[in-house]
Amino acid sequence: MSGRARFEADHHAAPAGLKKPALPRRAWLLMPAFALVLALGVGIGVYVAQPREAGLAGEAVAGHVRATLVGQSIQIASTDRHMVKPWLSARLAFSPPVADFSQDGFQLEGGRVDVIGGKPAAVLVYKRRQHMIDVYVQPGGSDSIQWQSAHDGFNVERFASGGMRYWVVSDLDRNELGDFARMLASRR
Repeated sequence: MSGRARFEADHHAAPAGLKKPALPRRAWLLMPAFALVLALGVGIGVYVAQPREAGLAGEAVAGHVRATLVGQSIQIASTDRHMVKPWLSARLAFSPPVADFSQDGFQLEGGRVDVIGGKPAAVLVYKRRQHMIDVYVQPGGSDSIQWQSAHDGFNVERFASGGMRYWVVSDLDRNELGDFARMLASRR
């Protein structure tokens, strides 16, 4: 062995009594494959969750349009939340929170019962100027950040708060609808 080769072998050798841990070359080659599988799994999880949310938001928009077209956007007409909440609670297996935002320019008009994702939902109907706002409420879901989208010209805000899931649908300006959704989320 040449002097240089012996120097390099001695220089890279583990100290006496310690073995240098070494991964087989195959293990190093498999690490990018493991990273790819992990990234793919996360990506598929996000991809599967987004269409579900988009589908539920689409159902909320369809319900909003259907109720508006047939003139049945309200089954209980009242600006008094103490009348709307018991009416909805008597027809559903849960009691939806009903808030009064009239001082903020969002007048409660009443409510109705509809279906989202194959499950009954309370629909609180608010009005801002000439814009109707449907707030679909179902039990479930832990508190989450707000999610927004647009479907067929309608804006949709989605969030969970206080053990309830919300879809807020309207043709109202996105910023105003977002402000309203944040008010809803902050009131439990």
